[in-house]
Amino acid sequence: MELYQNRMVVKVGSSTLTDETGRSDIQSFERVARILSGLQDRGIEVILVSSGAVAAGLGLLDKASSSASPHRRQAAAAVGQREILRLYDRFFSKYGKTIGQILLKDEDFLLEERRKNLLRTFEELLELGVIPVVNENDSVGSDGPQSEKRLFDNNDMLAALTAVLCRAKRLAILSDVDGLYDCDPRRNSNAELIVKIDRVSDELFRMAGGAGTRCGTGGMK
Repeated sequence: MELYQNRMVVKVGSSTLTDETGRSDIQSFERVARILSGLQDRGIEVILVSSGAVAAGLGLLDKASSSASPHRRQAAAAVGQREILRLYDRFFSKYGKTIGQILLKDEDFLLEERRKNLLRTFEELLELGVIPVVNENDSVGSDGPQSEKRLFDNNDMLAALTAVLCRAKRLAILSDVDGLYDCDPRRNSNAELIVKIDRVSDELFRMAGGAGTRCGTGGMK
């Protein structure tokens, strides 16, 4: 299918939206709102896929992410989702933009009728000039936020699925590193950036490693 040349999905990770203590980084939320508002002002239809609900919830509850059980993380997502929407609304409103929340589960992509309804919702919001803010529906996922049984277990995958569904020309994943390296640049100062990937292989997956930060579940893999 033909892609929309002026449509873009932007994914922001937990590590970008939280500070060293695990709490929401206010300046990062403001920066994301400013940049995406500027893109929309240039005629680009923007869809934001945002992590950060679990991290924000755990931060508000003064709980450590490393020791949180799956059910605790689900509860934290319910608290944190309110927090990140409050911050996004605060800063997008500053630039005259309206946001709309969409929380998704596997079934929204796998079941044909739900997929069609979801696409219609995206199309209507974009036509109205609303910036959709998308996240996993972690609070009600029966298998928890990181189950292997799920179609997507992190927002990198959710962003990719959203981009395909909405036929977006571009997908940008904002990260706290410059890209995929041949080894972890946090541990090896000689790590080299891989500028272009022509083929995904087992060796490439081994290079990518696991989750990138204490807050995030995606990472380079």
